[in-house]
Amino acid sequence: MQSLSNYKEEVMSKITDSVKITVEPIIENLGMELVDVEFKKLYGQDTLIVYIDKDGGVCLDDCEVIHNAIDAPLDELDPTCGQPYNLNVSSPGIDRPLKTARDFNKKIGLEMEVSLFKPLEELGKIKKFNAILKGFEEETATVILEYKTKNIKLNIKDVALIREAVIF
Repeated sequence: MQSLSNYKEEVMSKITDSVKITVEPIIENLGMELVDVEFKKLYGQDTLIVYIDKDGGVCLDDCEVIHNAIDAPLDELDPTCGQPYNLNVSSPGIDRPLKTARDFNKKIGLEMEVSLFKPLEELGKIKKFNAILKGFEEETATVILEYKTKNIKLNIKDVALIREAVIF
């Protein structure tokens, strides 16, 4: 028998997948990129969050344009089967994890915060470190990092989190 949490994850995945299929072409036609879709509770309300990006960054006007463009198609799709939800369109933010090949390719040469699921021997048994992103091989789902002047290749499945390091 399926657990309640597995059932909820499956329902949320179906919602986000159907929303991605519906809104991605609309967002691309407006010159922007769909980064991610989340469906979660925010302040006690079911909330659908559509993250967008474009070269040069996203402003409030971009979010409003996309919101207006996807609102009616989402009403027609009815991803929550009649259950009310809030729709938010947002920039992914500077501290967001890298997820797509485009994310990785845009950040080559920059310092990254990296967290691994388990420590690696070749890194001195550490799980968290900063390194320079040198490349991403989409075919093999491999990220190439420079750590202490040494290039290392990691399978993306071994990486719990990778995002641009925010340095103040």
